[in-house]
Amino acid sequence: MKILVINAWSSSLKYQLFDMEKNVVIVKWNIEHIWENGSEIKTHTEALHSILPDISVDGKLEFDAIGHRVVHGGEYFQQPVIITDEVIARIEECSDLAPLHNPANLEAIFACKKLIPGVVQVAVFDTAFHQTMEPAHYLYALPTKYYETYKIRRYGFHGISHQYVYEQLITNYKLQITNLKKSVNDLKVITCHIWNWASITAIKNGKVIETSMGITPLEGLMMWTRSGNIDPAIIPYLMTHESMTADEVSNLLNKQSWLLGVSWVSNDMRDIFAWIEQWNKKCSLALDMYINSLVKYIWSYTALLWWVDVIILTAWIMEHRTILRTILLEKLSWMWITLDVETNKNDAVLEKIISTPNSKTTVIVIPTNEEYMIAKETKQLIFHS
Repeated sequence: MKILVINAWSSSLKYQLFDMEKNVVIVKWNIEHIWENGSEIKTHTEALHSILPDISVDGKLEFDAIGHRVVHGGEYFQQPVIITDEVIARIEECSDLAPLHNPANLEAIFACKKLIPGVVQVAVFDTAFHQTMEPAHYLYALPTKYYETYKIRRYGFHGISHQYVYEQLITNYKLQITNLKKSVNDLKVITCHIWNWASITAIKNGKVIETSMGITPLEGLMMWTRSGNIDPAIIPYLMTHESMTADEVSNLLNKQSWLLGVSWVSNDMRDIFAWIEQWNKKCSLALDMYINSLVKYIWSYTALLWWVDVIILTAWIMEHRTILRTILLEKLSWMWITLDVETNKNDAVLEKIISTPNSKTTVIVIPTNEEYMIAKETKQLIFHS
């Protein structure tokens, strides 16, 4: 079975074509700058049309289904679903909660319906994995009428990534975690998806207990241009003293904060590390703030789980930056974690346990693969439906 996976953003479209029998990628690409000035591609439909030669042979499509990453599924979707008109209507309802993402996801779905009619499409939701949270963990301390009327609650994101690395742990690492005397299905796990976009999730017995992102991706860890958690009173303060509108404050918190706002030089973590090597104090400050935030979340989730057996580090920064892993684990030494210096010394330490065997908590670097997870979920849904 061949699965086409599409990950659509507001101005880009990533795709990968998988052969699921051989577990290999046949072709992949990333089309950027859709609709932007100077771009020849103005819509997601044009972007999809441009890749048709890559995913067909002699004009015939070479795949059996299409899997889409959809960011926000609200409370409607706890599992992947075959896309129907009703599913599309539900995704549209959730667009207010993910205005930068769901509309782009829908554009890609409509483009596929137009250009590739008759091929089954599946939606895999970023929020679905976190739907096992209990009300005490997902509700905000607001009058309940706002949840009942508007479904204002914590949903969480990056669920596809968190699910993928957790399943990799369960499937591949049982024999390697020598210091644990329990079933892998009973593990207490913290997964850390750390890149320009970042989130942390606590998992117990295979279920998400809590996750750092909220009703939108703004809550939680500070991220590239996002502030993460702040005192809510800052918002009316700025509106009063800076005469800012709600949209202007939202733009400040989402697009002008943390890396960009603190460093003044870039919103890309790779640039920040390069500037730190040049002894840039503002970039060093931004990194220190980030480390503190990571440690606080890992510590609080450890308390929530009543200990942690495994910490999984994933996404580009954790997969490719020795310095961040080292600093973080030094801060977590209270958990009786000892770093395996030899294993951790290379920037690209992939699929490796980087803690020593005598560590009470096992730390593993597992590279994420959201596109493969989408293909896998799509195949499972179609095969069993």
